Amino acid sequence: MFKYFISLAFVFVVCKIQAQEQVKDSIAPKANQKTDSISYKTAYGLRIGIDISKPILGELNERYSGLEFVADYRIGKSLYIATEFGFEEETANEDFTNSTVNGNYARIGLNYNQFKNWLDMNNELLIGFRYGYSTFKQTLNSYTPNVTDATNGIYFPLGRVETNETAEGLSAHWGEMLIGFKVEVFTNTFISVSGSYKIMLDINEPEDFKALYAPGFNRIFESNTGFGFNYTISYLIPFKKK
Repeated sequence: MFKYFISLAFVFVVCKIQAQEQVKDSIAPKANQKTDSISYKTAYGLRIGIDISKPILGELNERYSGLEFVADYRIGKSLYIATEFGFEEETANEDFTNSTVNGNYARIGLNYNQFKNWLDMNNELLIGFRYGYSTFKQTLNSYTPNVTDATNGIYFPLGRVETNETAEGLSAHWGEMLIGFKVEVFTNTFISVSGSYKIMLDINEPEDFKALYAPGFNRIFESNTGFGFNYTISYLIPFKKK
């Protein structure tokens, strides 16, 4: 019985080896057989556009105006050099102050696309980093003195004081991380939405009044952080295909 099982196992192994060899022969290309050489090439070039959220915000909020242009250039399969530049003017009406900031800014950095496109798709799920720089001036339009009685804790309201004091030559440097996505809605035409978290690295402020806003950075919170949002339309100018 033991010899019978050994013989049966031997026959099974031989049959399996022969079957594998037949499969390999059927899969392997013949000497004169041509292989599929079709490959898909995707466009590389300069993509330029505009952030349409800022003109819309300017129409909804009379205390704000701004315009931002965007551009990126593809340097690798998933890597892009990206930049944004523009100007902003915003009037902040706080509890005790009213001030206006206006100036220019620019941001430059990299985007990395983590989305694995299907054939003939150019969508992006991106993460990125930016270094930002802005030059601006800040005008203190008016303020209300905050006077309290330290003993009784009583607040004495005083009238609003009009000043129109302007500090010029101010600047700010910051870094930011962003996430977002781009969708190709038409050939070479893209819509993008992104959000960013900003950290102020250095800011040149007036001597007697803290800067509350910086162009390109938005509101500066007490922790020297801020947030941003972009909604852009852009067009790709293809220079070559890879």
